[in-house]
Amino acid sequence: MRTDKPWLKHYGQDVPHSVEPPALTLPELLPAAAARYPERTALVLAVAAAGKLFSYSISYAKLRQTVTHFAASLQGLGVQKGDRVAIYLPNCPQFVITFLAAAQIGAIAVPFNPLYSAREAEYQMKDCGAEVAVVLDRFFPVVHQVRAKTALRHVVVTRIKEYFPPLLWSLYTLTKERKLPHFKINPEDFWFPELLRPGTPRPVAVEPEDTAVLLYTGGTTGISKGVELSHRNLLINAEQNRVWANIGDGDEITLAAVPLFHGFGLTCCLNLGILTGATIVLVPLPTDTKGLIQTIERHQPTIFPVVPTMLVAINHFPNVSKHNLRSVRVCPCAGSALAPAVQRTFIERTGVRPVEGYGLTEAAPVTHGNPPFGDDRHGTIGLPYPGTVARIVDFETGKQDMPFAGEWTQPGEIIIKGPQIMKGYWNRPDETAAQLRDGWLHTGDIGQMHHDGYFRVVDRLKDMIIRSGMNIYPAEVEAVLHEHPKVMEALVIGIPDDVRGELVKAFIVPRDGVEIDEEEILAFCRQNMAKYKVPAVIEIRAGLVHSAVGKPLRRALREELGLVSV
Repeated sequence: MRTDKPWLKHYGQDVPHSVEPPALTLPELLPAAAARYPERTALVLAVAAAGKLFSYSISYAKLRQTVTHFAASLQGLGVQKGDRVAIYLPNCPQFVITFLAAAQIGAIAVPFNPLYSAREAEYQMKDCGAEVAVVLDRFFPVVHQVRAKTALRHVVVTRIKEYFPPLLWSLYTLTKERKLPHFKINPEDFWFPELLRPGTPRPVAVEPEDTAVLLYTGGTTGISKGVELSHRNLLINAEQNRVWANIGDGDEITLAAVPLFHGFGLTCCLNLGILTGATIVLVPLPTDTKGLIQTIERHQPTIFPVVPTMLVAINHFPNVSKHNLRSVRVCPCAGSALAPAVQRTFIERTGVRPVEGYGLTEAAPVTHGNPPFGDDRHGTIGLPYPGTVARIVDFETGKQDMPFAGEWTQPGEIIIKGPQIMKGYWNRPDETAAQLRDGWLHTGDIGQMHHDGYFRVVDRLKDMIIRSGMNIYPAEVEAVLHEHPKVMEALVIGIPDDVRGELVKAFIVPRDGVEIDEEEILAFCRQNMAKYKVPAVIEIRAGLVHSAVGKPLRRALREELGLVSV
């Protein structure tokens, strides 16, 4: 096994080689921040409506008081240490309050994607066994539809407008309220404000290795699984991100546009923000690009975690270069591969430098990153974080380090070891054992390591296309397609072929107002990639299906074509 760590020599001067979790527990983060900065704004709810931006702020002192009251009410509903609390909310103050209140009493938070269908919600609710759920009113019908098949005893219903300023509340009521479902809640259910009455929760001893959250993911195989992350996992990853990007204490503003129900938003926006006493600007609707730009200009965030689709949308916003986004100092990008062309265009048009990183839910989630202020190597995921070790190993045994072939190793599977790695999958010991072997997390991603210690992801192992025995990595083809000036988005999958095994099919979304034809794309591909990688089929589309975090979904295309998705 290779024992050298060439990446260490490229760390910034102030970045340690390893880190320890903060000398606090997760429930202690908010009281500590409130003690340091009681009057500092903790949360801002930013909502764009009628062409204007409206905001509502909560101080750290007020947030601490509200979380304490809600924690006491959860205990009053019978929630005990280790019980699961479902959170069916977008980015809003109620999400933050519920998550922190659950942590305070030793409960396990279970965030849900608010866009889940009834079938998906039922599966996750049954799998986690939550008996209490906090739900936005517009999503209550989904929960109500499935609750009889689950262990739910109480549902706490909340409205997004509870934290609106009065003017926006009036506007929202006039324009939106009629479209929302009207219902009466059951006698055993509650409206969120009812549970904010004064109260003090009973003390609960929370240990670093206790499970803090279940984040559901498809993982590397099979159906959705609950990733068990401990308080230590979450705290250590927040600390790793803090030292990596030189995040200050009490003087940062984080724009939380990536969903908090996803590991990226939970760690890099919420937990890191509370750890450092930052102001967290919550954006419930990140797909509103105009509103997102207005929010940046108004609130001047210094930290802006993004996914590539956000960068693409901002790149193509009319006259974006005339908007001032330069307050952003740290802009980590993850979730899917960041095409170099998208990165370059964003830098040119905004003056902000996004840096690509890498992680997965099973790692709380960040494991690699390009230095925000150092040697950012486009097309790579950067260096392993402090205290993290990564290797490129063979596909067959998962134990042999792949040899170098020039400056890079030969492609192999990325495996990772570090203090942020999950405890395991909830109630799935066999799948846990398959992914965690000898302390190494097997990611299912194909990658390479440079002799300097920089890593790059070639593709997902399951997404690799094999044409006539030749390996084709979709991300490599997509990177070339993104170089075409008329292409806004591109996604590539393999389709069956009786002669060659598989062929490449590319789905192209043109820029707004631009016409593009298949032959134009094919000619560009022939000039910029090996012949065997050139797509055999090009399909022009108005848009692609994305996950809630903004990742374009190859699975949706496979299912649409009747192909088996594994």
